[in-house]
Amino acid sequence: MDIDVFVAQHRAEWDRLRYLVRHARKLRGPEADELVALYQRTATHLSIVRSTAPDPALLSKLSSLVAQGRAAVAGSHNPSWREFGLFFSRRFPAALYRARMWWIPVAVAFLLVSGALAAWVATDVSVRGQLATPEEIEQLTAPGGQFESYYSSGPAASFAFDVWTNNVWVSAGALTLGVLLGIPVIVILLANAANVAVAGGMMASVGRLDIFFGLITPHGLLELTAVFVAAGLGLKLGWTVIDPGTRTRSAALAQEGRTVIGVALGLIVVLLISGVIEAFVTPSGLPTAARVGIGVFAEVVFLAYVFVLGRRAARAGETGDIDASQVGASAPATG
Repeated sequence: MDIDVFVAQHRAEWDRLRYLVRHARKLRGPEADELVALYQRTATHLSIVRSTAPDPALLSKLSSLVAQGRAAVAGSHNPSWREFGLFFSRRFPAALYRARMWWIPVAVAFLLVSGALAAWVATDVSVRGQLATPEEIEQLTAPGGQFESYYSSGPAASFAFDVWTNNVWVSAGALTLGVLLGIPVIVILLANAANVAVAGGMMASVGRLDIFFGLITPHGLLELTAVFVAAGLGLKLGWTVIDPGTRTRSAALAQEGRTVIGVALGLIVVLLISGVIEAFVTPSGLPTAARVGIGVFAEVVFLAYVFVLGRRAARAGETGDIDASQVGASAPATG
């Protein structure tokens, strides 16, 4: 493509868009429609230049103009609170609901694997012997031992932050590393399943399985669900690399990647809630039934959020991706 010819052909449109952007507050009727049309056309010009003749000066000029046009089309007010509300009321729950066929099987497989491993540890003394010495097992499982004291090992606020940070890193890894064909996600899941199974199996071996569930259930339901969601989306991202469907691989990865980033931001809030429960409810003096009830309530609220609000948003056409006006136009393609 001849850059000079391209610029000469479209300079009048760009100048007109620049004029309309400057007077966006005063536009009415046809001029407002013209602003939208010229913004979309210029965004397409930007995509064409990027893909066929990436001239740095022209790219900078068009990028700035498109950004100004987007701001004028979207409105000059700060949309952050509106976007925040839309994200948590529509996009995030819709993304979770649409990905349910990925993370629900992950949850089932995780529970089956960890349950089988826990039963093996609990019933086979030789397995326990390979994992720890009798003294270490005693330190872990005894009343007031390491498993119980862990949840009150530090100030509640500090403990909540540490737990939250760790869980965010685990979930972020499961989400983003899925692009490597999903293999790291499976490794993360197996490691977490083994950790849960060993602790549960050790506690069950000394007849204290009720203590195990009494301590892990309040926060663990929501925490593990967040990990399952992250792993499911990570595997979905990995599968997109293998089979992008009718989209080009780059377009499919871009769309799924944007959704993954959105889900990661939403899960930060979910994991913050589970971290607060783990720090303030799990080690509290509340009766076991009350602590477990709080955990079950949090889980039920989350599932209702996904399967009621998320299903409604998904059926209304929400995909979990960002607004189309914020994506930018794509260059026309054939085939």
